[in-house]
Formats: sequence, structure tokens, C-alpha cells
Amino acid sequence: MLRPHLIGLLLVVAGSNALYDSSSDVVELTPSNFDKYVINSDAVWIVEFFAPWCGHCKNLVPEYKKAAKALKGIAKVGAVDADQYKELSQKYGVSGFPTIKIFTGSKHSPFQGQRTAESFIDAALKAAKDKAYESLGKKSSGSSDKSDVITLTDSNFKEMVLESEDLWLVEFYAPWCGHCKNLEPHWAKAATELKGKVKVGALDATVHQGIASRYQVQGYPTIKLFNSGKKTSDSVEDYNGGRTSSDIVAWALEKLAENVPAPEIIQVVDEASMKACSEKPLCVVSILPHILDCNAACRNDYISVLARLGDKYKNKMWGWVWAEAGAQPSLEEALEMGGFGYPAMAVVNAKKLKFSTLRGSFSETGINEFLRDLSFGRGQTAPVRGAEMPKISTTEPWDGKDGELPPEEDIDLSDIDLEKDEL
Repeated sequence: MLRPHLIGLLLVVAGSNALYDSSSDVVELTPSNFDKYVINSDAVWIVEFFAPWCGHCKNLVPEYKKAAKALKGIAKVGAVDADQYKELSQKYGVSGFPTIKIFTGSKHSPFQGQRTAESFIDAALKAAKDKAYESLGKKSSGSSDKSDVITLTDSNFKEMVLESEDLWLVEFYAPWCGHCKNLEPHWAKAATELKGKVKVGALDATVHQGIASRYQVQGYPTIKLFNSGKKTSDSVEDYNGGRTSSDIVAWALEKLAENVPAPEIIQVVDEASMKACSEKPLCVVSILPHILDCNAACRNDYISVLARLGDKYKNKMWGWVWAEAGAQPSLEEALEMGGFGYPAMAVVNAKKLKFSTLRGSFSETGINEFLRDLSFGRGQTAPVRGAEMPKISTTEPWDGKDGELPPEEDIDLSDIDLEKDEL
């Protein structure tokens, strides 16, 4: 039997592993009650994943307790000992402490704010408001569309950023950082304006410390540029522009101009070759004359014109494709090309299913004027016929040679018996 003083000592040791006692309004969450209390609940929950030895977690305790008391009857506030319940914390992507998430049933999102009672209360009330409006089938006033900022982590950073050919702007932030909060709306707006040209991401450096450490992030927010093309240690550059959305966009586009290669002029021969259209903000589609109507030198002249204009407008990140007249009838029909003869051109927005047709000359000057007007939002548009992008026929790619007429068939006269009087 244990002596009373040893029992007391064990209780002290056991209690030292917890940051919140039973007298607190913070609910202790474990694998055995998490689903019942949080996931299957109609309540909004703020959940902290902590480690008892974590200094930041200990500093958080007073503010977290204040929030729990103030939110009593409004929202629930809980805490998980992530050091003890590793599987539960890993299930929700916890790799640093403290990690705080907002739960509304099975949906959860990271808490992004300062670690104060006021910020926790604001986050809980916003989540409750959004949830109530969602029940009405409406969008909460003041809530915005899904951000175009891409969430980056230690686990996806290599694949999404380092192994991509795209130019990336990445913000390394801390949820409690005031400057990061001030930057957030500008960062989101810049991401939308740069969509299709520059990838814009954000990484919580307090959680995903491996990547943050690799790039020597020491303050928040830290913004770094990862150049387009193959990434190396030399392709990383510190951002030194302003903090408004217009500053960010201007700086990114300037870097883009330095890094973007001229687009490839792709022949449409199958569905895969049309990805140049589906993955770009706009796609320039040309139908060139049949090789029997325009030999190799003639065709190469047209392709050279497209290449020069592609280089001129490369910062627009448009796709550039061409097909031989008659090879892709569905494409011609959908974009209403061919009625004026060949060559012909249309510019299509594959996502909005809208297109505009070149009415002027198919020359460097005529095409340039057409594209310039489109880049300024001028020009008439029409809906793509069939309300979907056309099916692409699989054809052989051009071999770069002149066309050849099919051989003439010899006529066999042996079976023809002509009498003299029939001549």
C-alpha cells in the first residue's frame, strides 16, 4: 500500500502534465470523447492542441481560460494534450504547438489571429455566424469567397513549389502576428489578381517549422519568391516590395517578365494538346491553311508570326495552339472559324466558355491590334457553341514537310470494249 505522502506526490506529478484543471471552463478532449463532443456536436468549438512542456502553450493558458469563460453558453472551448494523444493530433495535421483550430462539426479550419481572449471570441462568433447563415442556404455578410491563396505545409511544399515550373510568392507567417493579420486581405487580393500568372501561397511557420527553418525565416511575415522553371537554392529571392495588394502584384509581374519564357506554339492533335487552353486564362487558337494550300515555308511563316506575338504577350500567360484546316472540325465549329477562309484565329476563355474572333488581317500587325484590344477588355465576345469545349480528334502531327498529293490511280481499259461506231 502506498503511503499518503507518496499518493500526494503522484497526484502532483500527474497533474503537472495538464495545463487546464477541472475547475476551468476549458474542456479536456481525448480520443474517447472527441467525436462525441466536437465532431458530432452542433456547437462551434475552439480546440487547442498543446504539449505540457511547450512554453508558448503555457503562456497561452490565461487568455484561453478567459475566452472559455466568456464564451460559455455561446461556443465551446477545448484542449487536447497532443503530446499524450499523438494519433488524434496527427489526424488533424498538428506538427507544432500550440495549434488552434475552429471546428463546426466535421469541418475545421486553422485559427488565424492573435492569441488573446478577444481574438478567440471574435473567431468563435464569426464561425457561429457563418454556420447560421449556411443553415439558411446563404452566405454570411462580410464573408468572402474562397481565397486564391494556396495553403502550404512541410508535406506538400516540395511537390507544389519546388517541383513546379511556376513562379511562386510564398508568405511565411505566424497566426498571432499582427503584421501578418494586416497583410492578409492584401495577400488574398493579390493572389486573385495574379491567378493564372503567379502562384501565391502561405505557410504557417510556427507549425511547419522544417520548411521555415530551411529558408531561414526569423521574422513574420517573411515573403520569398521562388523563380519559375527548375528550382535551385539560387532561385529563391527575398521579397522587398510594399505591403499593399497593388505593390505585391506590380512586384510579382515585374519578376514574371524577367523569368517567363516565350510560350510554345502547340499543334492540336489530341485532347492532351488542348491543355494549353484549359489551364490558361486565355488561349489563342489559330487554324492554318491545309498543307496542300500553303506549303512548309508558308506554314512556318505563320507559326513564326505566332511565336513572335507569343513572346510579346508572354506575361499574359496565355496558351497558344494551332490546327490544320479541316483537321479539327468540332473546334472550328465551336469557335465559329473557317467561314472567312484560312488562316483564322479566335481567343477563347475555356473556363467562362466565351470567345472572340479575329476579324482583321491574319498578319503580325492585325493580330497584335486584336490581342491588344482583348488585353484591355475591348472587343466582342460570344458563347462557345454547345456550351462546352469541343471534342478534339486524334490526328498525326505535322512532320514539317510539304504536302504530297495522293498518287493517281491507273485506269484499266482492258474491260472496256468500244466499237468504232461508238467513238
